[in-house]
Amino acid sequence: MTLPMSDPTAWATAMNNLGMAPLGIAGQPILPDFDPALGMMTGIPPITPMMPGLGIVPPPIPPDMPVVKEIIHCKSCTLFPPNPNLPPPATRERPPGCKTVFVGGLPENGTEQIIVEVFEQCGEIIAIRKSKKNFCHIRFAEEYMVDKALYLSGYRIRLGSSTDKKDTGRLHVDFAQARDDLYEWECKQRMLAREERHRRRMEEERLRPPSPPPVVHYSDHECSIVAEKLKDDSKFSEAVQTLLTWIERGEVNRRSANNFYSMIQSANSHVRRLVNEKAAHEKDMEEAKEKFKQALSGILIQFEQIVAVYHSASKQKAWDHFTKAQRKNISVWCKQAEEIRNIHNDELMGIRREEEMEMSDDEIEETTETKETEESALVSQAEALKEENDSLRWQLDAYRNEVELLKQEQGKAHREDDPNKEQQLKLLQQALQGMQQHLLKVQEEYKRKEAELEKVKDDKLQVEKMLENLKEKESCASRLCTSSQDSDYPLEKTLNSSPIKSEREALLVGIISTFLHVHPFGASIEYICSYLHRLDNKICTSDVECLMGRLQHTFRQEMTGVGASLEKRWKFCGFEGLKLT
Repeated sequence: MTLPMSDPTAWATAMNNLGMAPLGIAGQPILPDFDPALGMMTGIPPITPMMPGLGIVPPPIPPDMPVVKEIIHCKSCTLFPPNPNLPPPATRERPPGCKTVFVGGLPENGTEQIIVEVFEQCGEIIAIRKSKKNFCHIRFAEEYMVDKALYLSGYRIRLGSSTDKKDTGRLHVDFAQARDDLYEWECKQRMLAREERHRRRMEEERLRPPSPPPVVHYSDHECSIVAEKLKDDSKFSEAVQTLLTWIERGEVNRRSANNFYSMIQSANSHVRRLVNEKAAHEKDMEEAKEKFKQALSGILIQFEQIVAVYHSASKQKAWDHFTKAQRKNISVWCKQAEEIRNIHNDELMGIRREEEMEMSDDEIEETTETKETEESALVSQAEALKEENDSLRWQLDAYRNEVELLKQEQGKAHREDDPNKEQQLKLLQQALQGMQQHLLKVQEEYKRKEAELEKVKDDKLQVEKMLENLKEKESCASRLCTSSQDSDYPLEKTLNSSPIKSEREALLVGIISTFLHVHPFGASIEYICSYLHRLDNKICTSDVECLMGRLQHTFRQEMTGVGASLEKRWKFCGFEGLKLT
């Protein structure tokens, strides 16, 4: 926006009086000249944000550098900047969400059109409330426009080219409090709070574990679907959860009892599949254990070879040729290798002991011969350890004798006056140190072997105790066999032994016979006792079973069912027993 000029020379004179460079209509200098010494055009002011066609907010300026404001030209007025040496105009505290400014110091002849002309450069104006006195309130569309309007605070305004007092004034722009601004700011804050709550809720929903799927209501169609799923291994867990929920809800009644019984039977048949799966996993585990044991045995063999290399390097004929640092490293390596070897050896022995302890009592009864072979193996192992301990003891004695011989030679060397006396002493001292280290190692190994021998002896005692227990069990079994053979004797002996000892037992036999007579396919002992408990609560299941077991010609026990549905049933066989007797 430019101001029409009738006399450019007069305009330039007025600008010079104000201490500003004269500008033309397009914001260019009127009389530019070139200074060759400076290499730039003199008289051209620097481009500022307040020039026509540019924004009002200036670029960021260093804090120590004063802001240089320029003249702003409008159609009906001109804005002259304040003195840069004066302090910036004071402003009140900015209200939250401020979009309204207070503008004071307007010319008396200033109209609303002139105010719009000056401040519409800052942004879109929503409303202007002008007072009869020389001030007004301007409300902008956005908050950042207020900062542009505050930039004009301190400017002197002049309407046209008039110098009348009513046509001039000094603008004072400040923040103003408005209810609309505060209301919009509060609405915006509430909207941001809602968005934040929504974002947090979505985050919590994302991190929350998924809810279990709802269980459908019982119907014949859903029952058939669940029954099919129970037969499928991959869908069994889901189906059994549905079945459990239905039963807990109380869906079982007389009409649906058969369907539920068939589903429970399908769940029971899944037990066999689980047992087979467990057996397969146990087989895989045994194979993995065997593979690990073989690999561990191979590692132990290699450790033994490495330790043998260290021991051979520690012998006198090779040890003397190493330096002191090399000997130290070799001894450290040997000790580390022996420790690791002992750890692995203990682990392997622990695996073997676990395998031996995993055998059940029945397996022990069936494999007495294998235990005897293991006992013989332990005995042979104990003998081998004894022989090894003897050999180590002899080796220790040999080393001691060798040390004594070396000491005697050292004493002889002290008596003689050889030129190489000091060198021989050093060699002898080194040899003695090596022998002492080796002796310590041999003693440690001897102690370890003795500990292993003690363990073997303890194992042998345990095996002997187990054999004694087995012999006692065998004697008990033989007694039971003889007693069963005696029970097969003629019926006269059993009659003489009087299996029915009291009138109460005779009454029980009669009641049980009547009960089983109406159950031709037999009944379980629990079913029989539940019937007897109605007559007498003091009746014991074990006593009833013992009584029925004594009367072999009256009651007979049979096994019915297959696999998981295996069941023991008692039947009444008195009519057949009468013929036999």
